[in-house]
Amino acid sequence: MWTAGTLIPLLCLHHPESRGLLPSRLQVIQGSHGIFMVQAPGYFHLHLISDATGETLITVARAVAAQYSRVMPIEHMHPLVRTQKHLDRALIDIEESPGIVLYTLLEENLVERLEKKCRELGLPCLSILGPVLNLFQAYLGAETTHKVGAQHTLNAEYFRRIDALNYTMMHDDGQQSDDLEEADVVLVGVSRTSKTPTSIYLANRGVKTANVPLVPGVPLPAHVERLSHPLVVGLFATPERIVQIRQNRLLGLKVTRDDDQYIDRQAVTEEIAASRKLCAKHNWPLIDVTRRSIEETAAAVLAHLGERRRHRAS
Repeated sequence: MWTAGTLIPLLCLHHPESRGLLPSRLQVIQGSHGIFMVQAPGYFHLHLISDATGETLITVARAVAAQYSRVMPIEHMHPLVRTQKHLDRALIDIEESPGIVLYTLLEENLVERLEKKCRELGLPCLSILGPVLNLFQAYLGAETTHKVGAQHTLNAEYFRRIDALNYTMMHDDGQQSDDLEEADVVLVGVSRTSKTPTSIYLANRGVKTANVPLVPGVPLPAHVERLSHPLVVGLFATPERIVQIRQNRLLGLKVTRDDDQYIDRQAVTEEIAASRKLCAKHNWPLIDVTRRSIEETAAAVLAHLGERRRHRAS
């Protein structure tokens, strides 16, 4: 059995003075064969400066940072930077906590001042939208509108997403199942297969999504099996994973159940087998969510939905 000891400061992987990295540490691990020291992750400051919500920056930055397991970012988020006064606060923060600077600013005066300050501090500074905008401009032969937050315009697409989200919230966990024909997607699966978060993620993409639980001993409503407009998708995971999630949920809620079938491995195995058999009977696509994130599951659903729509259009 390994036991963790105290943390001992050590030099960082790089020079913190020049790179903005915080010192990493050695963690002392004591086991039956002696004492070992393991390098704990180092840290660095990551400044994300946006003239809108910053969603694009966060997505890109986290996708890249995830590739570096030995260092962890300390995020400094600066959204809605649209004036020199707004930028002042960001520049003060950058000077106090030097690190990588990423931005999605379109106002040239703000960009020039930010980049100048970073050059003075010797810090890397990069526009996330710049290379893509230049590529579009070169291909399309047209100037950009320089409209801040253009992707968040209250247009028909935006209201379609809101409508989808409202529908999804009202049709969560088998609620109001009488009008499921209005859905784009209906997710079915046993308890703890991420039906609700996947539904919400899809709704945010403008896909009306309902979800219906498969409960042992409770027959699936007959009209669900007769659905024609929505794509019905079955979600499943390994029995071990389902049992683990259910046990953690019960512990978190501090709930005890008289019926231990909910976390009994054999019972869970039978639940999953029955759900897969049901999906096979109706030729509903199945997605294994055991090792998938919500985003990956949603992407798989969207792929099935796109293929179905193309097939129907042909």
